[in-house]
Amino acid sequence: MDFALTEEQQELAATVRALLARRADSAAVRAAATSVHGHDEALWQTLCEQIGVAALGIPEELGGAGFTLFEALVALEEVGRSLAPTPLLASLVTSEALLAGADADAQARLLPRIAAGEVAAFVDGASPVLDGDRASVLVLATDDGLFEVDPAAAVRTWAPSMDQTVRLASVAVDPASAGLTRIAADAGAARARAALVGAVGVAALQVGCAARALEMTVAYSKERVQFGRPIGSFQALKHRMADMLVELELGRAASWQASYAVASAASDAARLAHVAKACCGDALALIAAETVQLHGGIAITWEHDAQLVFKRAHALGQLFGTASAHRALIDL
Repeated sequence: MDFALTEEQQELAATVRALLARRADSAAVRAAATSVHGHDEALWQTLCEQIGVAALGIPEELGGAGFTLFEALVALEEVGRSLAPTPLLASLVTSEALLAGADADAQARLLPRIAAGEVAAFVDGASPVLDGDRASVLVLATDDGLFEVDPAAAVRTWAPSMDQTVRLASVAVDPASAGLTRIAADAGAARARAALVGAVGVAALQVGCAARALEMTVAYSKERVQFGRPIGSFQALKHRMADMLVELELGRAASWQASYAVASAASDAARLAHVAKACCGDALALIAAETVQLHGGIAITWEHDAQLVFKRAHALGQLFGTASAHRALIDL
């Protein structure tokens, strides 16, 4: 099935892109990634207050904007393009888990806070938790149920990673703590939804990052002169950039189809999410490698953004499952 963004969705993407172009240049991204919060708090509040990125998929009666998960993922793709660190994916996963598995009281209490821009994190097992050390809305899934966790009752430790634009933390919670409030007897639905949304969310980030990498590479090929000609005029390099574009468009098609399926709870949503995570992961890995190669020596310097793309590609390749792990699940 072919997908195209509606006029309203295109406007959303353009608005997010324009804001990030103004507020998340290379220097701003680096400063935000190494700040105490791991992201630019002022930028995050602007994204939430002026555009409502955290509220897009939350129903209006629960404090949200009343759109769908698909619109949230459109915004997330633009965040991926900018390379800016934000808690959008973590908050999106948490809000979708609450919508899928929490009781009505918990939804009414927690979702308006997430929609307003409070950072949220979903804890499931011992894996590193996205934005887990800075979240004020903390949701825990265990075999005994789904719980709201008082952040003060959790031991939260930042986990440094090679890609500083992805904030990870270890979160430990004592099951006997008074800081836990049960919000569902069974965490199965919340866990399943979080995993599904995490996969398509990372795929959207991967598409955005790949688009940024291709744009950087094409622009550089027009500026870099060798043998008296821009290197972009050499046929061999044209073919390599054309291959990058094909990989990007295939990844975007897979991402949009999976996003729509997951948003609409289609019967094949899980399979399409596995396809998207595998396809987009492979595409970004190839495009990031080509970005480094086609930029030459400057690409491996700290000052150039190619190294940010390369690190982001490898980090996203591991987040919510590797491409090979998702590929193995496609026909199950």
